[in-house]
Amino acid sequence: MKCQRIGILGGSFDPPQIGHLILAEYTCEALDIDHILFVPVADHPVKRDDLRLPVAHRLAMLELAICGNRRFSISRVDIERAGPHYSADTVKLLRDQHPGAELYFLMGGDNLRDLPTWERPRELYRCCRLAVMKRADEDIAADMHDDILPGLSSRVSLIDVPMLSVWLSSSYIVSRLRAGLSIRYLLPDSVLAYINENNLYR
Repeated sequence: MKCQRIGILGGSFDPPQIGHLILAEYTCEALDIDHILFVPVADHPVKRDDLRLPVAHRLAMLELAICGNRRFSISRVDIERAGPHYSADTVKLLRDQHPGAELYFLMGGDNLRDLPTWERPRELYRCCRLAVMKRADEDIAADMHDDILPGLSSRVSLIDVPMLSVWLSSSYIVSRLRAGLSIRYLLPDSVLAYINENNLYR
């Protein structure tokens, strides 16, 4: 019997946008993932001063964004505990909550490139595999850090997504909003409606 494969996608989701959803969906397809846990962070150790909205709004938007996809759900593991929240700790907690499951930590190629600067990166990739989305223009490789992070390459699964060669970020979306420019099609319509109804990011 095949053990369950669970993907973990953490982030501030400020706001959630189509890049997050594409990363989750393509990872499910490429690695035969059964379920994706979206893990919104309440206290981001790096972006602590950059969080634009309180977690209640970010959580509401995320619920709207993933609604309708039976393989997607939200984990409150980082919301319901004191921060700061480091990925190594988050994965350990989720491993305890899902004994016997094979865990995959989803990230972009920029995160793999910066992994040596993360808090306790060895603990992270020893607890799970890293599912890394590689854009067409990114110069990354599974073994790029093996000299300083031994054994990392054997724990990395690269997912090629040429269509995402254009960089899309939540910060870019907010900058367009504040400039009065269109953000249509950059995030789900339901999230855009929520932003407008609550006059967010203005």
